[in-house]
Amino acid sequence: MSSQPHIVLPWVVRRTRLPLLSLRCVDCRSASATTGEGRFRVNANGKLLDVWLLVRCVSCDRTSKLTVHERAPVRSFDPAELDGYLANDPELVASTLLDPLLARRNRFTLQWEGAWRLDVPPARLDEAWPVQVEIVFEDPVPVRPERLIAQGLGLSRNEVLRRIKCDIPLRRPTSTGFAFTVMAGD
Repeated sequence: MSSQPHIVLPWVVRRTRLPLLSLRCVDCRSASATTGEGRFRVNANGKLLDVWLLVRCVSCDRTSKLTVHERAPVRSFDPAELDGYLANDPELVASTLLDPLLARRNRFTLQWEGAWRLDVPPARLDEAWPVQVEIVFEDPVPVRPERLIAQGLGLSRNEVLRRIKCDIPLRRPTSTGFAFTVMAGD
């Protein structure tokens, strides 16, 4: 190891669009659905509200509902949140879709392929070793660290396993931030 202080590079994993849902369509049996433009449906029954997030099958365009709130008293809603449901607020659509409790309750998973990008600042890796990289996830995108690091550094996955020092398992998907150190090549 070098006695010089190492470089710290910030990497950010960003969502480029909302992910697709792995959700079986009752009409065509397709396994993918989308939130499309992101719409909620709010239904009042006396002093109780039902809120659903509407999703569309990517194959047959059939609309389905994901239960967000069921028979909840109107007074239990934050007024800003209720306004967001009524206005189909895009940020509320995203946060609702990314909520793991909603996925568990409605029995779907998210398909992140093509829905995220890795922002890496330009850096000269030939000047100082070792190099420390800190990765931040803006959304819970599950990705294998070895693939993410290989993409960001332009290395093979075997070389990543050889040159990277990290406190988390490199072959197990993660969706939370982590840091790693790139050691000098032989």
